[in-house]
Amino acid sequence: MTVYVAEEFTSEEADILRRYFTNLDQPVFALVNLPEVVKGALFARYSRTHKSLRRLFLDEFVGELDIEGDATIDATVGLRRAEELYERVFFEYGDDSVAQLGGVHLACEQASNLLTKVLEWGRLMSYLEQSTRYIAYDTRIGGRYRYYRDPEVMRSPLGARYVADMDRIFDTYGALVTDLADFYRGQFPKNPDDSDFIYRQAIQAKAFDALRGLLPAASLSNLGIYGTGQAYEALLLRMRAHPLPEARTYSDMILAELRKVIPSFLRRVDLPDRGVAWSNYLEARRNEMQEVADTLVAPRTPVDPAPLVRLVDFDPEGEVKAVASMLYAYVDLPEEQLERRVRAMSTDERMTVMRAYVGERSNRRHRPGRAMERPFYRFDVLSDYGAFRDLQRHRMLTIDWQTLTPAHGYEMPEAVALAGKGAEFAEVMDRSAALYDDLAAIHPHQASYAVALAYRVRYSMNLNAREAMHMLELRTTPQGHPAYRAVGQEMHRLIDEEAGHTTIAAMMQFVDHSPEPELERLDSERRAESRRLGPI
Repeated sequence: MTVYVAEEFTSEEADILRRYFTNLDQPVFALVNLPEVVKGALFARYSRTHKSLRRLFLDEFVGELDIEGDATIDATVGLRRAEELYERVFFEYGDDSVAQLGGVHLACEQASNLLTKVLEWGRLMSYLEQSTRYIAYDTRIGGRYRYYRDPEVMRSPLGARYVADMDRIFDTYGALVTDLADFYRGQFPKNPDDSDFIYRQAIQAKAFDALRGLLPAASLSNLGIYGTGQAYEALLLRMRAHPLPEARTYSDMILAELRKVIPSFLRRVDLPDRGVAWSNYLEARRNEMQEVADTLVAPRTPVDPAPLVRLVDFDPEGEVKAVASMLYAYVDLPEEQLERRVRAMSTDERMTVMRAYVGERSNRRHRPGRAMERPFYRFDVLSDYGAFRDLQRHRMLTIDWQTLTPAHGYEMPEAVALAGKGAEFAEVMDRSAALYDDLAAIHPHQASYAVALAYRVRYSMNLNAREAMHMLELRTTPQGHPAYRAVGQEMHRLIDEEAGHTTIAAMMQFVDHSPEPELERLDSERRAESRRLGPI
């Protein structure tokens, strides 16, 4: 059985696609010869469709483009002069900054939810991932459900069981999506002012949100990436050292496609004394750290109970230092003297500085400057994996996570129980945990594929107040998923009440603490329809 399903195109379609995509039959490919706005629009549409990027391009974009002048273009043909120039400047002289100047739009399809977290690690790249709330995951690709089939697992004695259990999980997911949609229609009748389309979209998103926890981490996703040559090099070095075989195999495909468009930037990746040595260093550090951890922290140490979010570190003087940082660019005093002056100020005087610095924020996109990066917060979070996969994509922070296992239990949405489907949900969780346990004995790195997204995972997030403002205001909006809304709301409460940074918390005026709305996506669907229809 093949790992990836190859797409099929007519000869006419292939003739068009060959001009703009570096291959037509692999899950990884680069986009070339297209206007930047088209590549960006393709990726923006990517997250809300079950279609592959190449099929999406054919169905929704080709008709709007003038492609006649591109008839002789072949996307796989490189530019020799540019290659020679970069060979001299970048490789011979080692000028890494040159590799920041060439960027590539890369499509990564049929990637497991474990692999997407590896792909999205880098801070200096842009990502857009397929959403679990806009498409039904029981749709099939090449006649089979959308989950990763690891070759080592498939060849093992557990291969047949792996497929059977996964298929049962996806069968249950598909059946419950219909049941939950019916339940929500009964709970939230249609407003006569809403169109059938936006009501259907809102109901469907609600059902998808409630049931995404059933999906295993093996579930496949499509991911669009934009990055520079330097960022891709760092990504490949990490992937080639990663313990997950899928990551290492996928890195080879990424390297092959990128070398069709930016070959010189990636010359070092597989040289023994350069990239190979760097990847070996990363792998050796990981292995030695695991040995040390197993020796000094017994693997069977009882785990203390933990809340959803715990604030484990912060600067008690964060607000004083923030005020000093706000004033720093406007005075001529050294920082220590300025901090002494701020400590001597009255509360009202400090508030005057903060109010002037933050000003009137009419929406959450109006964010104050970098003085807000002085205070910091470190949180220990224990949420379901579904919430983690959304929060992990925030890049202006430091995040580390532990291995996904069933050990910390799972979250069942209240609506599932109210709809009378709690037993079916629990059966999937039990099946997921049993498959994980058996896989872990022979395939420890691949065992997490079996774990459903409803199971909890532990992760730490270290971020400054400026990034906290951005993340918490974004992730607590009413249309957000309830799982990560709860994390964001609790973080904001802890900044206010436990850290005592009440002024900083008050600056985050668009953090929404309202209860879960009836239909999260209804207002946004109304706005989208209004934009589609235009002025009447």
